[in-house]
Amino acid sequence: MNESEKTKKIFKALGCVTRLNILHIVCNNEMHITGIAKKLNISVPVALKHVRILEDAGLVTREIFGNSHILKADTKGLYHVLDHFAPEKDVEVNPGESLLDALKRVSSIEMRKVGDREVIVSTDGEEGFFVYEVDGKLLDRTVQECTFEDDAVVEWKKLEPVTKLKLNIMVRNSSK
Repeated sequence: MNESEKTKKIFKALGCVTRLNILHIVCNNEMHITGIAKKLNISVPVALKHVRILEDAGLVTREIFGNSHILKADTKGLYHVLDHFAPEKDVEVNPGESLLDALKRVSSIEMRKVGDREVIVSTDGEEGFFVYEVDGKLLDRTVQECTFEDDAVVEWKKLEPVTKLKLNIMVRNSSK
């Protein structure tokens, strides 16, 4: 399946309130298809129809244990689609120039000293924590240390505050 078909399937899957509700449910807990149907007050065959569309789009996975079908979210598909909306710019650098040099040519960069290192804290006015990949690999070098001798593809990523896990901490009353 090519990228365009995959993207279309994801948008189709997200274009229905019932499927969005199913995705929300399985993002919080793994659940049986029958449990999803009951929670949404729909029949199991209807739930199964929607689950198949979500599976086809790569947004949920199903584990089968005997007659039990357990669903869980696979949100990599969502991230894949969002990457298509990232702007793409061509930048020419001289051999040995750094990623920082390249970034400064296409963006407004703000740097701040954190500990013994200078880090980028803002790109084009957007503050945040940034990481990068070069040709699909995370590097353990700073943007100043990352230099180029050959053509490369750099993905500059702002880590967004997405809640991976939300904990509601309740402290028990202790009797002293």
